[in-house]
Amino acid sequence: MTDRLRKTALTALAVLAVGGLYAWVHSAYGFSIPCLFRKITGLDCPGCGVSRMLMALLRLDFSAAFRANRVLFCMLPVLAFAFGRMIWIYVRDGFVRDRLSTVLCWICVGVLLCWGVVRNIVGM
Repeated sequence: MTDRLRKTALTALAVLAVGGLYAWVHSAYGFSIPCLFRKITGLDCPGCGVSRMLMALLRLDFSAAFRANRVLFCMLPVLAFAFGRMIWIYVRDGFVRDRLSTVLCWICVGVLLCWGVVRNIVGM
Protein backbone atom coordinates (compact mmCIF):
# COMPACT_ATOMS: atom_id res chain seq x y z
CA MET A 1 0.00 0.00 0.00
CA THR A 2 2.79 2.46 0.78
CA ASP A 3 4.30 2.02 -2.69
CA ARG A 4 0.95 2.77 -4.33
CA LEU A 5 0.44 5.76 -2.04
CA ARG A 6 3.91 7.07 -2.87
CA LYS A 7 3.34 6.56 -6.61
CA THR A 8 -0.05 8.29 -6.42
CA ALA A 9 1.37 11.21 -4.44
CA LEU A 10 4.25 11.66 -6.91
CA THR A 11 1.83 11.56 -9.84
CA ALA A 12 -0.40 14.14 -8.14
CA LEU A 13 2.61 16.39 -7.48
CA ALA A 14 3.72 16.08 -11.11
CA VAL A 15 0.24 16.97 -12.36
CA LEU A 16 0.07 19.95 -9.97
CA ALA A 17 3.54 21.10 -11.06
CA VAL A 18 2.63 20.98 -14.76
CA GLY A 19 -0.69 22.70 -14.04
CA GLY A 20 1.06 25.37 -11.98
CA LEU A 21 3.59 25.95 -14.76
CA TYR A 22 0.78 26.27 -17.30
CA ALA A 23 -1.09 28.70 -15.02
CA TRP A 24 2.07 30.78 -14.59
CA VAL A 25 2.79 30.87 -18.34
CA HIS A 26 -0.86 31.72 -19.02
CA SER A 27 -0.84 34.55 -16.47
CA ALA A 28 2.57 35.93 -17.39
CA TYR A 29 2.46 35.65 -21.18
CA GLY A 30 -1.20 35.14 -22.06
CA PHE A 31 -0.41 31.82 -23.78
CA SER A 32 -3.10 29.18 -23.69
CA ILE A 33 -3.60 25.90 -25.48
CA PRO A 34 -5.80 26.53 -28.52
CA CYS A 35 -8.81 24.36 -29.26
CA LEU A 36 -8.11 22.50 -32.50
CA PHE A 37 -11.78 21.58 -32.90
CA ARG A 38 -12.72 25.26 -32.79
CA LYS A 39 -9.90 26.26 -35.17
CA ILE A 40 -10.99 23.67 -37.72
CA THR A 41 -14.79 23.88 -37.46
CA GLY A 42 -15.44 27.30 -35.92
CA LEU A 43 -17.68 25.58 -33.33
CA ASP A 44 -17.13 25.25 -29.58
CA CYS A 45 -16.16 21.80 -28.37
CA PRO A 46 -17.56 20.46 -25.07
CA GLY A 47 -14.33 21.44 -23.35
CA CYS A 48 -13.98 24.96 -24.72
CA GLY A 49 -13.44 27.30 -21.80
CA VAL A 50 -11.73 24.81 -19.50
CA SER A 51 -8.53 26.88 -19.25
CA ARG A 52 -10.52 30.04 -18.51
CA MET A 53 -12.61 28.13 -15.97
CA LEU A 54 -9.59 26.73 -14.15
CA MET A 55 -7.82 30.10 -14.11
CA ALA A 56 -10.97 31.71 -12.69
CA LEU A 57 -11.18 28.99 -10.04
CA LEU A 58 -7.58 29.73 -9.05
CA ARG A 59 -8.65 33.35 -8.50
CA LEU A 60 -11.76 32.08 -6.64
CA ASP A 61 -13.92 33.89 -9.20
CA PHE A 62 -16.75 31.37 -9.33
CA SER A 63 -19.05 33.43 -11.55
CA ALA A 64 -16.36 33.75 -14.25
CA ALA A 65 -15.62 30.03 -13.93
CA PHE A 66 -19.31 29.25 -14.40
CA ARG A 67 -19.52 31.48 -17.48
CA ALA A 68 -16.45 29.84 -19.03
CA ASN A 69 -17.96 26.33 -19.10
CA ARG A 70 -21.27 25.98 -17.27
CA VAL A 71 -21.77 22.26 -17.52
CA LEU A 72 -18.24 21.23 -16.61
CA PHE A 73 -18.27 23.67 -13.68
CA CYS A 74 -21.43 22.01 -12.35
CA MET A 75 -19.95 18.53 -12.86
CA LEU A 76 -16.73 19.25 -10.95
CA PRO A 77 -18.01 17.85 -7.61
CA VAL A 78 -19.21 14.66 -9.32
CA LEU A 79 -15.91 14.22 -11.16
CA ALA A 80 -13.90 14.97 -8.00
CA PHE A 81 -15.91 12.34 -6.12
CA ALA A 82 -15.50 9.73 -8.89
CA PHE A 83 -11.76 10.25 -9.35
CA GLY A 84 -11.15 10.53 -5.61
CA ARG A 85 -12.98 7.25 -5.09
CA MET A 86 -10.95 5.58 -7.85
CA ILE A 87 -7.70 6.83 -6.35
CA TRP A 88 -8.72 5.67 -2.87
CA ILE A 89 -9.60 2.18 -4.15
CA TYR A 90 -6.33 1.98 -6.09
CA VAL A 91 -4.26 2.97 -3.06
CA ARG A 92 -6.18 0.62 -0.77
CA ASP A 93 -6.56 -2.43 -3.03
CA GLY A 94 -4.07 -2.02 -5.87
CA PHE A 95 -6.62 -2.01 -8.68
CA VAL A 96 -9.52 0.10 -9.84
CA ARG A 97 -12.75 -1.79 -10.33
CA ASP A 98 -15.41 0.58 -9.18
CA ARG A 99 -18.69 0.42 -11.02
CA LEU A 100 -20.08 3.61 -9.43
CA SER A 101 -17.12 5.79 -10.47
CA THR A 102 -17.09 4.30 -13.95
CA VAL A 103 -20.81 4.92 -14.43
CA LEU A 104 -20.49 8.49 -13.12
CA CYS A 105 -17.59 9.23 -15.50
CA TRP A 106 -19.49 7.83 -18.50
CA ILE A 107 -22.57 9.85 -17.57
CA CYS A 108 -20.37 12.96 -17.42
CA VAL A 109 -18.94 12.14 -20.86
CA GLY A 110 -22.47 11.81 -22.27
CA VAL A 111 -23.59 15.08 -20.67
CA LEU A 112 -20.51 16.87 -22.03
CA LEU A 113 -21.14 15.56 -25.54
CA CYS A 114 -24.76 16.73 -25.37
CA TRP A 115 -23.53 20.09 -24.04
CA GLY A 116 -21.17 20.36 -27.01
CA VAL A 117 -24.12 20.06 -29.38
CA VAL A 118 -26.52 22.28 -27.41
CA ARG A 119 -24.04 25.12 -26.86
CA ASN A 120 -23.49 25.42 -30.61
CA ILE A 121 -27.20 25.26 -31.50
CA VAL A 122 -28.34 27.73 -28.85
CA GLY A 123 -25.18 29.84 -29.01
CA MET A 124 -24.32 29.82 -25.30
